[in-house]
Amino acid sequence: MRTVLVSACLVGRRCRHDGDHCEVPWLREKLIRKGYEIGAFCPEEAGGLPTPRSSAQIAGGGGGAVLDGEAAVLTRDDIDVTRAFVLGAEEAARLASVSGAELAILKDRSPSCGVREIWREGLVVSGEGVTTALLRRCGVRVMTAEEWSVDPDSR
Repeated sequence: MRTVLVSACLVGRRCRHDGDHCEVPWLREKLIRKGYEIGAFCPEEAGGLPTPRSSAQIAGGGGGAVLDGEAAVLTRDDIDVTRAFVLGAEEAARLASVSGAELAILKDRSPSCGVREIWREGLVVSGEGVTTALLRRCGVRVMTAEEWSVDPDSR
């Protein structure tokens, strides 16, 4: 069975910064029907952050810049949580490696999981989150749930 990594909030786990989820109701069933085993994870929790927690955004670049030490992840109270975001991304990459996952379906606009857009310095901008950037560097294909629904057999 193929494993797909999925942002846990997309499959109903209450792990968002505000303690809620953003479940995509059809996602779990469709993944199972397509023969995937779901590896649900939250990189922010995996990096040691609690739920609920202050919302965060990337300052000074995108996820790749954070990994390269050229940008930071800050909470709305200006607390630097970069290390936790990098640790969570590293755990996601480890999970992809040990499970053989070649695909990840992640939550867009997140500073961790953003696929096409992220919050940066108070605005939604084009870019990728820290976990997305690291997974892509490791050769994992990263998509939003909406992108995957259009082409569920993409690898």
